[in-house]
Amino acid sequence: MTTRIVELRRGILKKNDELAAALRTSYTAAGVLVLNLVSSPGTGKTAFLERTLKELKSRGLRVAALVGDLETDNDARRLASSGAPVRQINTHGICHLDAEMIGRHLDGWEGVTLDRLDFLFIENVGNLVCPSSYDLGEKIRVALLSVTEGEDKPLKYPTLFNSADAAVITKMDIAGPCEFNRELAIKNINEIRPGIRIFETSAKTGAGMEEWLGYLTAEQSGLS
Repeated sequence: MTTRIVELRRGILKKNDELAAALRTSYTAAGVLVLNLVSSPGTGKTAFLERTLKELKSRGLRVAALVGDLETDNDARRLASSGAPVRQINTHGICHLDAEMIGRHLDGWEGVTLDRLDFLFIENVGNLVCPSSYDLGEKIRVALLSVTEGEDKPLKYPTLFNSADAAVITKMDIAGPCEFNRELAIKNINEIRPGIRIFETSAKTGAGMEEWLGYLTAEQSGLS
């Protein structure tokens, strides 16, 4: 039975990787920068993405977002207030997005085609384990950590942080009251993923957002 489960999982991941590779090819051809945002629930991922969308749109850049959740479209409706096209993906109990879900929801997205975008953000389901194994064809995987979660999160969930291209620390405006040890958190992140780009941000005050936005625009420019 154990062997059968392992083989089945390998088969699922192989199929996902093949679909992700096809998505990556289409992203590259369209010149769109695709980011996969992964965090635990309550990290402030939606608030961070909402501000990111608004800031990029204000600079004349073309953005859109796919939003994964087990149920409800609450986050998608919230993000839509940015003025960017947003589409909800409900997984109905599945704890991650996969490449097939992404491809299906890109097809037939009214008014949205990849070649008309500069950025596509994928807000993954709130989970630090399952999304680590599923490639969505993204160029950049972003691991988010809130000051409310504790500095040892990267050590507890090394697979995610090791597979990430960038790390974002959120809610820095309340780091003091949370007694957040910034130096220790950064040390722990670098222990798992040495040299990873780290952004310390607050969606509420805007702290750190300019550095983050500069990183995004530089990465997008590098696609051409």
